[in-house]
Amino acid sequence: MSVSKEELIHAAATYGTPLYVYHAESITRQYQKLMDAFSQLNARFFYAAKALTNLSILRHVRSLGCSIDCSSINEVKLAFKAGFSADQILYTSNSVSFEEIREAVSLGVSVTIDSLSNLEKFAKTYAGSYPVGVRIRPNIMAGGNTKISTGHVGSKFGIPVEQVEALQQLVQAYGLQLRTLHIHTGSEISEAAVFVQGVTLLLELAGLFPSVTVLDLGGGFKVPYRPDEKEIDLAAIAKAVEKSFTDFKNKTDRQLEVWFEPGKYLVAQAGYLLATVTVLKPTDTICFVGVDTGLNHLIRPMFYEAYHSISNLTNAEGAPTTYQITGNICETDDFAQARTLPEVREGDLLAFHTAGAYGFEMSSSYNARVRPAEVLFKDGQPQLIRRRESLDDLLIQQIN
Repeated sequence: MSVSKEELIHAAATYGTPLYVYHAESITRQYQKLMDAFSQLNARFFYAAKALTNLSILRHVRSLGCSIDCSSINEVKLAFKAGFSADQILYTSNSVSFEEIREAVSLGVSVTIDSLSNLEKFAKTYAGSYPVGVRIRPNIMAGGNTKISTGHVGSKFGIPVEQVEALQQLVQAYGLQLRTLHIHTGSEISEAAVFVQGVTLLLELAGLFPSVTVLDLGGGFKVPYRPDEKEIDLAAIAKAVEKSFTDFKNKTDRQLEVWFEPGKYLVAQAGYLLATVTVLKPTDTICFVGVDTGLNHLIRPMFYEAYHSISNLTNAEGAPTTYQITGNICETDDFAQARTLPEVREGDLLAFHTAGAYGFEMSSSYNARVRPAEVLFKDGQPQLIRRRESLDDLLIQQIN
Protein backbone atom coordinates (compact mmCIF):
# COMPACT_ATOMS: atom_id res chain seq x y z
CA MET A 1 0.00 0.00 0.00
CA SER A 2 1.70 3.16 -1.21
CA VAL A 3 1.45 5.96 -3.73
CA SER A 4 1.91 4.54 -7.24
CA LYS A 5 4.51 5.71 -9.73
CA GLU A 6 1.75 7.14 -11.91
CA GLU A 7 0.26 9.06 -8.99
CA LEU A 8 3.65 10.54 -8.10
CA ILE A 9 4.25 11.62 -11.70
CA HIS A 10 0.78 13.19 -11.83
CA ALA A 11 1.37 15.01 -8.52
CA ALA A 12 4.64 16.46 -9.82
CA ALA A 13 2.96 17.60 -13.03
CA THR A 14 0.10 19.19 -11.07
CA TYR A 15 1.96 20.86 -8.21
CA GLY A 16 5.52 21.19 -9.55
CA THR A 17 8.81 20.13 -8.01
CA PRO A 18 10.41 19.88 -5.59
CA LEU A 19 7.38 18.39 -3.85
CA TYR A 20 6.72 16.39 -0.71
CA VAL A 21 4.05 13.71 -1.09
CA TYR A 22 2.54 11.70 1.77
CA HIS A 23 0.21 8.69 1.87
CA ALA A 24 -2.42 8.64 4.61
CA GLU A 25 -3.15 4.93 4.40
CA SER A 26 0.52 4.10 4.97
CA ILE A 27 0.39 6.01 8.26
CA THR A 28 -2.80 4.14 9.18
CA ARG A 29 -1.13 0.81 8.39
CA GLN A 30 1.85 1.56 10.63
CA TYR A 31 -0.37 2.61 13.52
CA GLN A 32 -2.43 -0.56 13.20
CA LYS A 33 0.77 -2.63 13.38
CA LEU A 34 1.52 -1.02 16.74
CA MET A 35 -2.00 -1.59 18.02
CA ASP A 36 -1.95 -5.23 16.97
CA ALA A 37 1.52 -5.96 18.36
CA PHE A 38 0.89 -4.44 21.80
CA SER A 39 -2.76 -5.44 22.18
CA GLN A 40 -2.01 -7.56 25.28
CA LEU A 41 -0.40 -4.64 27.10
CA ASN A 42 -1.96 -1.60 28.73
CA ALA A 43 -0.26 0.48 26.04
CA ARG A 44 -0.76 3.99 24.73
CA PHE A 45 0.87 5.62 21.72
CA PHE A 46 1.89 9.26 21.34
CA TYR A 47 2.90 10.37 17.85
CA ALA A 48 6.23 12.22 18.09
CA ALA A 49 5.12 15.36 16.29
CA LYS A 50 8.66 16.59 15.64
CA ALA A 51 8.87 14.08 12.78
CA LEU A 52 6.24 15.98 10.75
CA THR A 53 3.93 18.70 12.10
CA ASN A 54 1.74 19.55 9.12
CA LEU A 55 -1.76 20.03 10.55
CA SER A 56 -3.33 17.68 8.01
CA ILE A 57 -0.95 14.93 9.12
CA LEU A 58 -1.67 15.66 12.78
CA ARG A 59 -5.43 15.51 12.14
CA HIS A 60 -5.07 12.18 10.37
CA VAL A 61 -3.02 10.78 13.25
CA ARG A 62 -5.65 12.01 15.72
CA SER A 63 -8.41 10.35 13.66
CA LEU A 64 -6.67 7.00 14.25
CA GLY A 65 -7.04 7.36 18.02
CA CYS A 66 -3.37 8.14 18.57
CA SER A 67 -2.23 10.71 21.15
CA ILE A 68 0.64 13.14 20.51
CA ASP A 69 4.09 13.87 21.97
CA CYS A 70 5.38 17.45 21.65
CA SER A 71 8.93 18.74 22.02
CA SER A 72 8.10 22.44 22.30
CA ILE A 73 5.28 24.64 23.50
CA ASN A 74 4.49 25.60 19.91
CA GLU A 75 4.10 21.93 18.99
CA VAL A 76 1.63 21.73 21.89
CA LYS A 77 -0.31 24.63 20.39
CA LEU A 78 -0.25 22.99 16.96
CA ALA A 79 -1.65 19.84 18.56
CA PHE A 80 -4.56 21.83 19.98
CA LYS A 81 -5.15 23.39 16.53
CA ALA A 82 -5.26 19.89 15.06
CA GLY A 83 -8.03 18.96 17.51
CA PHE A 84 -6.15 17.04 20.21
CA SER A 85 -7.46 17.53 23.74
CA ALA A 86 -5.18 18.29 26.68
CA ASP A 87 -5.37 14.72 27.97
CA GLN A 88 -4.05 13.48 24.60
CA ILE A 89 -0.97 15.72 24.64
CA LEU A 90 2.40 14.89 26.18
CA TYR A 91 5.00 17.67 26.44
CA THR A 92 8.57 16.41 26.81
CA SER A 93 11.07 19.22 27.25
CA ASN A 94 14.85 19.48 27.20
CA SER A 95 17.04 22.52 27.86
CA VAL A 96 14.01 24.85 28.01
CA SER A 97 13.27 27.80 30.24
CA PHE A 98 11.00 27.04 33.15
CA GLU A 99 8.50 29.55 31.75
CA GLU A 100 7.81 27.15 28.87
CA ILE A 101 7.10 24.35 31.33
CA ARG A 102 4.84 26.68 33.29
CA GLU A 103 2.90 27.45 30.10
CA ALA A 104 2.50 23.73 29.36
CA VAL A 105 1.06 23.24 32.85
CA SER A 106 -1.35 26.14 32.30
CA LEU A 107 -2.63 24.33 29.19
CA GLY A 108 -3.31 21.18 31.22
CA VAL A 109 -1.13 18.76 29.23
CA SER A 110 1.05 15.96 30.56
CA VAL A 111 4.54 17.22 31.35
CA THR A 112 7.85 15.35 31.38
CA ILE A 113 10.98 17.10 32.68
CA ASP A 114 14.55 16.07 31.89
CA SER A 115 16.72 17.99 34.39
CA LEU A 116 16.96 18.20 38.16
CA SER A 117 17.19 21.98 37.85
CA ASN A 118 13.81 22.38 36.15
CA LEU A 119 12.30 19.65 38.29
CA GLU A 120 13.24 21.55 41.44
CA LYS A 121 11.63 24.71 40.03
CA PHE A 122 8.56 22.63 39.20
CA ALA A 123 8.51 21.19 42.72
CA LYS A 124 8.75 24.60 44.36
CA THR A 125 5.95 25.92 42.15
CA TYR A 126 3.48 23.02 42.10
CA ALA A 127 4.62 20.60 44.83
CA GLY A 128 2.19 17.68 44.68
CA SER A 129 -0.65 19.50 42.93
CA TYR A 130 0.23 18.53 39.33
CA PRO A 131 1.39 15.11 38.08
CA VAL A 132 4.78 15.06 36.39
CA GLY A 133 7.09 12.70 34.55
CA VAL A 134 10.86 12.63 34.48
CA ARG A 135 13.12 11.57 31.67
CA ILE A 136 15.99 9.35 32.74
CA ARG A 137 19.26 9.02 30.85
CA PRO A 138 19.80 5.25 31.05
CA ASN A 139 23.41 5.18 29.75
CA ILE A 140 22.38 2.78 26.99
CA MET A 141 23.86 3.14 23.50
CA ALA A 142 21.26 2.49 20.82
CA GLY A 143 20.49 3.56 17.28
CA GLY A 144 23.86 3.06 15.63
CA ASN A 145 25.72 6.32 16.31
CA THR A 146 25.79 9.30 18.66
CA LYS A 147 23.94 11.51 16.18
CA ILE A 148 20.76 9.48 16.58
CA SER A 149 21.39 7.81 19.95
CA THR A 150 20.00 9.80 22.88
CA GLY A 151 20.42 7.51 25.88
CA HIS A 152 24.19 7.08 26.05
CA VAL A 153 26.51 8.45 28.72
CA GLY A 154 27.47 11.50 26.65
CA SER A 155 23.91 12.51 25.75
CA LYS A 156 22.35 15.80 26.86
CA PHE A 157 18.96 14.15 27.28
CA GLY A 158 17.49 13.14 30.62
CA ILE A 159 18.50 12.99 34.26
CA PRO A 160 21.53 10.66 34.50
CA VAL A 161 20.57 7.42 36.20
CA GLU A 162 23.41 7.90 38.67
CA GLN A 163 21.53 10.96 40.02
CA VAL A 164 18.47 8.96 41.08
CA GLU A 165 19.22 9.55 44.77
CA ALA A 166 18.95 13.30 44.21
CA LEU A 167 15.70 12.68 42.35
CA GLN A 168 14.36 10.71 45.32
CA GLN A 169 15.24 13.55 47.67
CA LEU A 170 13.37 16.07 45.51
CA VAL A 171 10.28 13.87 45.31
CA GLN A 172 10.21 13.32 49.05
CA ALA A 173 11.02 16.90 50.04
CA TYR A 174 8.22 18.42 47.99
CA GLY A 175 5.71 15.59 47.87
CA LEU A 176 5.94 15.48 44.07
CA GLN A 177 3.25 13.53 42.27
CA LEU A 178 5.74 11.58 40.13
CA ARG A 179 3.58 9.65 37.68
CA THR A 180 5.85 8.76 34.75
CA LEU A 181 9.37 7.46 34.29
CA HIS A 182 10.57 8.05 30.74
CA ILE A 183 13.51 7.01 28.59
CA HIS A 184 14.26 7.33 24.89
CA THR A 185 17.45 5.61 23.86
CA GLY A 186 17.58 6.67 20.23
CA SER A 187 16.40 6.16 16.67
CA GLU A 188 16.60 3.17 14.34
CA ILE A 189 16.44 0.59 17.15
CA SER A 190 16.18 -2.86 15.62
CA GLU A 191 16.61 -5.22 18.59
CA ALA A 192 14.13 -6.07 21.32
CA ALA A 193 17.05 -6.38 23.74
CA VAL A 194 17.48 -2.59 23.78
CA PHE A 195 13.89 -2.11 24.92
CA VAL A 196 14.30 -4.87 27.50
CA GLN A 197 17.33 -3.04 28.93
CA GLY A 198 15.27 0.10 29.24
CA VAL A 199 12.27 -1.67 30.76
CA THR A 200 14.46 -3.48 33.28
CA LEU A 201 16.00 -0.20 34.41
CA LEU A 202 12.69 1.64 34.66
CA LEU A 203 11.04 -1.20 36.57
CA GLU A 204 13.89 -1.11 39.08
CA LEU A 205 13.40 2.64 39.46
CA ALA A 206 9.61 2.24 39.71
CA GLY A 207 10.24 0.19 42.82
CA LEU A 208 11.75 3.32 44.40
CA PHE A 209 8.79 5.54 43.47
CA PRO A 210 5.43 4.09 44.55
CA SER A 211 3.48 6.90 42.86
CA VAL A 212 4.70 5.90 39.38
CA THR A 213 1.94 4.39 37.24
CA VAL A 214 3.41 4.86 33.74
CA LEU A 215 6.64 3.80 32.06
CA ASP A 216 7.33 5.71 28.84
CA LEU A 217 9.75 3.81 26.60
CA GLY A 218 9.99 6.52 23.94
CA GLY A 219 10.21 5.56 20.28
CA GLY A 220 12.98 4.68 17.88
CA PHE A 221 11.35 1.69 16.16
CA LYS A 222 13.44 0.91 13.10
CA VAL A 223 12.03 1.34 9.61
CA PRO A 224 13.91 0.11 6.53
CA TYR A 225 15.70 2.75 4.48
CA ARG A 226 17.98 0.47 2.46
CA PRO A 227 16.58 -2.31 0.24
CA ASP A 228 18.26 -5.00 2.35
CA GLU A 229 16.98 -3.71 5.71
CA LYS A 230 14.03 -5.08 7.65
CA GLU A 231 11.52 -3.32 9.85
CA ILE A 232 11.76 -3.93 13.57
CA ASP A 233 10.03 -7.06 14.89
CA LEU A 234 7.27 -5.49 16.98
CA ALA A 235 5.97 -8.86 18.13
CA ALA A 236 9.32 -9.70 19.72
CA ILE A 237 9.42 -6.37 21.55
CA ALA A 238 5.83 -6.72 22.72
CA LYS A 239 6.47 -10.22 24.04
CA ALA A 240 9.57 -9.13 25.95
CA VAL A 241 7.94 -6.01 27.40
CA GLU A 242 4.81 -7.92 28.35
CA LYS A 243 6.84 -10.49 30.27
CA SER A 244 8.73 -7.81 32.19
CA PHE A 245 5.53 -5.99 33.15
CA THR A 246 3.81 -9.23 34.16
CA ASP A 247 6.75 -10.24 36.35
CA PHE A 248 6.71 -6.81 37.99
CA LYS A 249 2.99 -7.04 38.67
CA ASN A 250 3.35 -10.51 40.20
CA LYS A 251 6.09 -9.25 42.52
CA THR A 252 4.57 -5.89 43.49
CA ASP A 253 0.85 -6.10 42.69
CA ARG A 254 1.27 -2.89 40.65
CA GLN A 255 -0.26 -2.74 37.17
CA LEU A 256 1.73 -0.20 35.14
CA GLU A 257 0.78 1.46 31.88
CA VAL A 258 3.33 1.61 29.06
CA TRP A 259 3.66 4.55 26.66
CA PHE A 260 5.47 4.70 23.35
CA GLU A 261 6.35 7.74 21.22
CA PRO A 262 6.58 6.58 17.58
CA GLY A 263 7.37 9.32 15.09
CA LYS A 264 9.53 8.07 12.26
CA TYR A 265 7.82 4.67 12.47
CA LEU A 266 4.47 6.21 11.58
CA VAL A 267 5.36 8.70 8.86
CA ALA A 268 8.79 7.93 7.33
CA GLN A 269 7.67 5.34 4.80
CA ALA A 270 4.57 7.37 3.95
CA GLY A 271 6.63 10.22 2.47
CA TYR A 272 8.41 10.97 -0.81
CA LEU A 273 10.42 13.95 -2.00
CA LEU A 274 10.03 14.47 -5.75
CA ALA A 275 12.72 16.35 -7.69
CA THR A 276 13.40 17.13 -11.32
CA VAL A 277 16.81 16.52 -12.88
CA THR A 278 18.14 19.91 -13.98
CA VAL A 279 21.61 19.09 -15.27
CA LEU A 280 24.00 16.22 -15.99
CA LYS A 281 27.75 16.83 -15.50
CA PRO A 282 29.80 13.85 -16.68
CA THR A 283 33.46 13.68 -15.64
CA ASP A 284 36.23 11.14 -16.07
CA THR A 285 35.24 9.39 -12.83
CA ILE A 286 31.51 9.97 -12.28
CA CYS A 287 28.46 11.63 -13.73
CA PHE A 288 26.90 14.25 -11.45
CA VAL A 289 23.12 14.44 -11.50
CA GLY A 290 21.90 17.86 -10.38
CA VAL A 291 18.33 18.18 -9.13
CA ASP A 292 16.07 21.11 -8.21
CA THR A 293 16.30 20.51 -4.48
CA GLY A 294 19.07 20.24 -1.91
CA LEU A 295 20.02 19.89 1.73
CA ASN A 296 17.66 22.78 2.45
CA HIS A 297 14.77 20.39 1.75
CA LEU A 298 16.21 17.02 2.80
CA ILE A 299 19.15 17.41 5.15
CA ARG A 300 19.29 13.87 6.52
CA PRO A 301 21.91 12.53 4.05
CA MET A 302 24.36 15.32 4.91
CA PHE A 303 23.44 15.64 8.59
CA TYR A 304 23.17 11.96 9.55
CA GLU A 305 24.84 10.27 6.56
CA ALA A 306 21.40 8.79 6.06
CA TYR A 307 20.49 6.60 3.09
CA HIS A 308 17.35 7.20 1.02
CA SER A 309 16.40 4.95 -1.87
CA ILE A 310 16.02 6.89 -5.11
CA SER A 311 13.83 5.95 -8.08
CA ASN A 312 13.87 7.29 -11.62
CA LEU A 313 10.14 7.52 -12.15
CA THR A 314 10.20 8.63 -15.79
CA ASN A 315 12.82 6.22 -17.12
CA ALA A 316 12.42 3.17 -14.90
CA GLU A 317 13.53 0.79 -17.68
CA GLY A 318 16.73 2.68 -18.55
CA ALA A 319 20.10 0.98 -18.52
CA PRO A 320 21.64 0.81 -15.02
CA THR A 321 24.24 3.56 -14.61
CA THR A 322 26.17 4.85 -11.62
CA TYR A 323 25.75 8.50 -10.59
CA GLN A 324 26.39 11.03 -7.87
CA ILE A 325 23.11 12.76 -7.01
CA THR A 326 23.67 16.35 -5.91
CA GLY A 327 21.55 19.32 -4.89
CA ASN A 328 21.35 22.93 -6.03
CA ILE A 329 22.61 24.54 -2.81
CA CYS A 330 25.94 26.38 -2.73
CA GLU A 331 27.37 23.74 -0.38
CA THR A 332 28.43 20.17 -0.80
CA ASP A 333 24.95 18.66 -0.66
CA ASP A 334 25.18 15.13 -1.99
CA PHE A 335 22.09 12.97 -1.71
CA ALA A 336 23.93 9.86 -2.87
CA GLN A 337 27.37 8.86 -4.09
CA ALA A 338 28.08 6.00 -6.46
CA ARG A 339 24.36 5.21 -6.69
CA THR A 340 23.18 2.98 -9.53
CA LEU A 341 19.91 4.07 -11.16
CA PRO A 342 18.16 3.48 -14.47
CA GLU A 343 19.70 5.90 -16.97
CA VAL A 344 19.02 9.47 -15.85
CA ARG A 345 18.28 12.20 -18.37
CA GLU A 346 17.79 15.92 -17.89
CA GLY A 347 14.12 16.48 -17.11
CA ASP A 348 13.60 13.07 -15.48
CA LEU A 349 11.61 12.90 -12.26
CA LEU A 350 13.37 11.33 -9.27
CA ALA A 351 11.69 10.16 -6.07
CA PHE A 352 13.52 10.07 -2.74
CA HIS A 353 11.80 7.39 -0.67
CA THR A 354 11.13 7.11 3.08
CA ALA A 355 11.22 10.90 3.33
CA GLY A 356 8.17 11.49 5.51
CA ALA A 357 10.06 11.91 8.79
CA TYR A 358 12.43 14.83 9.39
CA GLY A 359 12.33 15.81 5.72
CA PHE A 360 10.14 18.86 5.35
CA GLU A 361 10.24 19.29 9.12
CA MET A 362 13.99 20.05 9.08
CA SER A 363 13.85 22.07 5.87
CA SER A 364 14.91 25.70 5.51
CA SER A 365 15.08 28.56 3.01
CA TYR A 366 18.89 28.52 2.83
CA ASN A 367 20.25 30.27 -0.27
CA ALA A 368 16.86 32.04 -0.35
CA ARG A 369 15.40 28.93 -1.96
CA VAL A 370 11.82 28.49 -0.87
CA ARG A 371 10.46 25.41 0.82
CA PRO A 372 8.39 23.00 -1.30
CA ALA A 373 4.69 22.33 -1.31
CA GLU A 374 3.23 19.28 0.46
CA VAL A 375 0.52 16.96 -0.87
CA LEU A 376 -1.41 14.25 0.98
CA PHE A 377 -2.91 11.29 -0.87
CA LYS A 378 -5.97 9.97 0.98
CA ASP A 379 -8.49 7.54 -0.48
CA GLY A 380 -6.59 7.79 -3.74
CA GLN A 381 -7.06 11.56 -4.02
CA PRO A 382 -4.28 14.16 -3.76
CA GLN A 383 -4.84 17.20 -1.58
CA LEU A 384 -2.55 20.21 -1.32
CA ILE A 385 -1.82 20.58 2.40
CA ARG A 386 0.85 23.28 2.18
CA ARG A 387 1.45 25.67 -0.70
CA ARG A 388 4.93 26.28 -2.03
CA GLU A 389 6.66 29.24 -0.41
CA SER A 390 7.37 32.40 -2.40
CA LEU A 391 9.80 35.28 -2.15
CA ASP A 392 7.08 37.21 -0.32
CA ASP A 393 7.14 34.55 2.41
CA LEU A 394 10.88 35.06 2.84
CA LEU A 395 10.38 38.81 3.19
CA ILE A 396 7.24 38.90 5.34
CA GLN A 397 9.02 39.11 8.67
CA GLN A 398 11.75 41.49 7.55
CA ILE A 399 11.54 45.18 8.41
CA ASN A 400 12.56 47.50 5.57
